Amino acid sequence: MTRSDLVDRLATLHPKLQVKDAEFAVRVILDAMTAALSRGDRVEIRGFGSFALNYRPPRTGRNPKTGVAVNVPAKYVPHFKTGKELRERVDQD
Repeated sequence: MTRSDLVDRLATLHPKLQVKDAEFAVRVILDAMTAALSRGDRVEIRGFGSFALNYRPPRTGRNPKTGVAVNVPAKYVPHFKTGKELRERVDQD
């Protein structure tokens, strides 16, 4: 499901909600989640899952085209862990 699919679904399920309002709601939620992760906070949506940052230490990688060693700096990457309810619902289907 893409962002536009989510907006369309939200607008369909709630006929009183205009498409531009559904799009605004989705954008606000995703922006809030992005801002929280940028601050280093954890985002948890009960029954769905949680988003957190994982630290990846610096390492030496290889350029796949040339094979030359490249230093890859340390970084934080977003990580999603599914919630129990979501895992159970996916396993049922």
